[in-house]
Amino acid sequence: MPHLYVEYSANLADLPEQQLLTELVTSVCGHPSIVDEFDVKGRIAATQQYVIGTGAGARGFIHAELRLLSGRTPEAKKELSDRIAEVLRRLTPHPEGMLVQVSVEISDMDRGSYHKSKL
Repeated sequence: MPHLYVEYSANLADLPEQQLLTELVTSVCGHPSIVDEFDVKGRIAATQQYVIGTGAGARGFIHAELRLLSGRTPEAKKELSDRIAEVLRRLTPHPEGMLVQVSVEISDMDRGSYHKSKL
């Protein structure tokens, strides 16, 4: 915990995946509600099959979900969402003529059922 998932449409071919993940994790780790940087795990995946609405024209998306153990304040979640959105907006390519949607979701994980071990 926390787990950071990034999913994007494959037509954003120039997305700098490793740089994006590194900057996202660094930004999340810099928030005061994150106690141990070792706990933040990020991953990224391009989605090959997707549909965005029904209109014509080039469209793309990038979506990040940060899953946290429950208990953080709404203000902390908003701050984390804003940090993630800033990195996504800065590093996501937006090819000319393409509408690219950027979204962020902060989700709570149930403390009672979450398990983590170190090997």
